Amino acid sequence: MELAGRRSVVGTVVSRLLQAIIVVAIVTTIVFVLIHIAPGDPFTSAMDNPNVTEAMRARWRAMYGLDQPLLEQYVRYLSNVARGNFGWSFSMHRPVIDVLKDALPNTLLLAGTALVLGFAGGIGLAVIQATRPGSRTDRTLGAGSMFFYAMPDFWLALMMMLIFAYWLPWFPVAGAVDPVMHEYMGPLAALADRLKHLALPAITLALLSGAAVARYQRAELLRVLPDDFVRTARAKGLSERRVMWVHVLRNALIPTISLLGLSLPVLFTGAVFIERVFAWPGMGWVILNGVATRDYPLVTAGVIVAAATVTLGSLGADLLYSVADPRIRGR
Repeated sequence: MELAGRRSVVGTVVSRLLQAIIVVAIVTTIVFVLIHIAPGDPFTSAMDNPNVTEAMRARWRAMYGLDQPLLEQYVRYLSNVARGNFGWSFSMHRPVIDVLKDALPNTLLLAGTALVLGFAGGIGLAVIQATRPGSRTDRTLGAGSMFFYAMPDFWLALMMMLIFAYWLPWFPVAGAVDPVMHEYMGPLAALADRLKHLALPAITLALLSGAAVARYQRAELLRVLPDDFVRTARAKGLSERRVMWVHVLRNALIPTISLLGLSLPVLFTGAVFIERVFAWPGMGWVILNGVATRDYPLVTAGVIVAAATVTLGSLGADLLYSVADPRIRGR
């Protein structure tokens, strides 16, 4: 039985990885075609410069292969991507892969921290509400989660900056590290500096995601509580805390795991506005800059990374299903 379960997990991973390759390929094709058939090109803005002639613009297009048929450009792009070459960023004036190497870790750090804080806080909040359904505590926490759930992310980011960076100067206003002193700090001081800069954007994202998690998890806990196995656990003399955290919560986690699988890409893309407000040097700033400047290679690479994140989040959710519910392992 255990061997069959392992084979099932391996089969799931292989199947999901194949699906991921197909999804990323389809998304890449759609984005590549749409961005290239749209009016304009990366050199359109240069035409505002009276010193740039149409002949110079045509020479630039030929230099980067933008004068070739779309199918030929697409085949060449796929060939380069297969070799790990995502092209040259026109707006950043450097290889796209180098831009991603600088920006992607910052976004993953921000989204990962917010994911952990948001789900831990949301699940804990839901358990507190479910143990006292209909009470004043339940209503107060429910109203609070609804407040943050309905709040626009950019507005909450601005309020967090106003309160905790200006009125109460506890955290830095913007950036990932101190631009002047960070490189001269020791390891512990450098870590503390990075955590201080991470706090506000991560907490902002965590509040937004945690509010949604709390509402979903509370509803599922209340659905599971009347089940027979819960009454059996109580009849055995188990404490209410053990019943809730060990028996009820584990059986109520499946919908939340689905939400977890979708939240990583949502946080990845939703961090765009948060990164913009807090000047966090991640993928949000890179993608916005690429769209504004019609930087074909940069935008396409950003979409590839986002699509890969979606598929990896889905794979992670499938694997967590088997951890939360052993009955799924053998399927």
